[in-house]
Amino acid sequence: GEQLAVFRTQDGQVYVVDAYCPHLGANLAAGGRVVGSCIECPFHGWQFRGEDGKCTRIPYAEKVPDFARVRTWPSCEVNGMLLVWYHCEGVGPTWAVPEQREVATKEWVFRGQTEHWVDAHIQEIPENAADTAHLAFVHGPAILGGSDLRYTRSKLWDFMKHVWKAEWQPEPEPNEHCSRLLLQHTTTVFGKHLSLMDLTVSARQVGPGLVFLLFEHAFLGRGIILQTVTPLEPLLQNVVHTIYYQKNIPAIIPKFILRAECIQFERDITIWNNKQYLPKPLLVREDSGIQKHRRWYAQFYSQKSTRLPAQKGLDW
Repeated sequence: GEQLAVFRTQDGQVYVVDAYCPHLGANLAAGGRVVGSCIECPFHGWQFRGEDGKCTRIPYAEKVPDFARVRTWPSCEVNGMLLVWYHCEGVGPTWAVPEQREVATKEWVFRGQTEHWVDAHIQEIPENAADTAHLAFVHGPAILGGSDLRYTRSKLWDFMKHVWKAEWQPEPEPNEHCSRLLLQHTTTVFGKHLSLMDLTVSARQVGPGLVFLLFEHAFLGRGIILQTVTPLEPLLQNVVHTIYYQKNIPAIIPKFILRAECIQFERDITIWNNKQYLPKPLLVREDSGIQKHRRWYAQFYSQKSTRLPAQKGLDW
């Protein structure tokens, strides 16, 4: 629900500030321009410094008031992304996002991106990693069956199955804001193991909305999918998957991996878009990972975190 203005100064530094000018509320991102290290308001030409948001110039005023400033947001550029830190109580960043060396050195190159909107509680998306029971049921049927859940279990594609071995764990200090999911993927065709499709995936969750999906294949090389979950509204998430892969591997390979990941992800979206978030779910012993994940994820909320309004009955 926040409106932000993002700009790159002439020396190449990126800054993120509140979009609305404190003078008369014009949107700095709609018609504003960069002047040196400042963003200039399109309405009256007030200029705000990216570093601290302080107003440095009002073209028609003799003096700039000391309190004239726009709110700045802590941000950083890493792995080809601009990341903004948000804390509802204004606490500054308590951890940094690691750089993926192969992306930074351009050893791995950009090979595609997908974007989805998900109508769900933000916690539902990462919680999937700890819900290992859904892997066989939702992601076991062949990707040939597509993402429409009415047809994924069709007899037509029954000859092929995806087999997953998964293990989710929170990381110890000082990386308690991270967790890891180790996935071993194999494929069977008519019950026979097809080693060509063997894939090792390590999914590292960094904070509440960023995942590093590292892929390793015996002879099709290595790469990464970066998954970002950006909350747009209380129950609307924007999810982007960006793939980087070894440049000496034909582009069709990472594009196929991204496509397969996309089909599997869209199966989850159908469920997320239509489910209810249950704070007290009815779990069995084999679901222990879900409670463990909820305890881990709770660190990203604080006293003033926005709570979901209680779900109303049909009392109207």
